[in-house]
Amino acid sequence: MAEAYNRRSALQHFGLKAAAAQGDLASARVVIGESAHRAIVNIRGDGNDVAFVGAVRSITGADLPVKPNTTAQAGDFRLLWLGPTEYWVVGPAGSEEKLVADLRDAFIGQHAAVVDVSESRAVITLSGPDARAVLARGCSLDLHPRAFGPGQCAQTGLTKANVLIDQRDGTPSYDIYVLKSFADYLWQWFGLIGRDFKMAIKAE
Repeated sequence: MAEAYNRRSALQHFGLKAAAAQGDLASARVVIGESAHRAIVNIRGDGNDVAFVGAVRSITGADLPVKPNTTAQAGDFRLLWLGPTEYWVVGPAGSEEKLVADLRDAFIGQHAAVVDVSESRAVITLSGPDARAVLARGCSLDLHPRAFGPGQCAQTGLTKANVLIDQRDGTPSYDIYVLKSFADYLWQWFGLIGRDFKMAIKAE
């Protein structure tokens, strides 16, 4: 984990607060922003193992999402299914150190692993009536509500960047997790596509 005083948002150089002040959120059809420094902890274990599932629940309060490409939420923690034995536990900025320690304690004696990957990803948020149409410009994933809706997530390609898309609600609102090395590129792509839509920036 980076020291707090050295941490920089992956998109800080775009001056998001200043840009947000010039936008019109009330009339925007698409709202874009960054959720900086979110805690992202990768866990691996058998989703059919009662002990593993119980250990995750004891720390997060959420039931592990065992159905492919689904999510679960309890309080500040959100669990994302990445694969048959791989999940993310996502939480508020600054919670990663305690979360890792608590999970490792809960997994003692089990065949499980915990890795903090918070510093590897940036999180771009996208919401509004036209958010789905914006994503569709660069994503081959079927985003129609009948195929992909709230409580679902998927790893996919978005205009040549590997991302994980998590649909948070029916607005629709999406969290887009991308490697920090691609965050700048992806943000500029959204800015380019946003010219065809009424887009506004929202600062944290």
